[in-house]
Amino acid sequence: MEHTMPEQFYTMLLELQEVDFVLVELTLYLDTHPRDTHAIQQYNQYAQKRMHLAARFEQEFGPLKSFGQSFTRHPWQWIDTPWPWQV
Repeated sequence: MEHTMPEQFYTMLLELQEVDFVLVELTLYLDTHPRDTHAIQQYNQYAQKRMHLAARFEQEFGPLKSFGQSFTRHPWQWIDTPWPWQV
């Protein structure tokens, strides 16, 4: 099944991936520098940004996560967007 998605789908997905990258790096840094207040503030800012981006993405294009971690509308939305290996 081939999906034709609007450019905004890919733009928002890229932005989510960029924020996820920052969160992974900050997590690794904080594992070895747990008292770095500035890094903790950055982590919390990016975590909040990710929550907002994910909510916008899911509202527009459907769920990002499965197994009850994201809601879906009717009909089942998982088949409406490309699979991860198709992006």
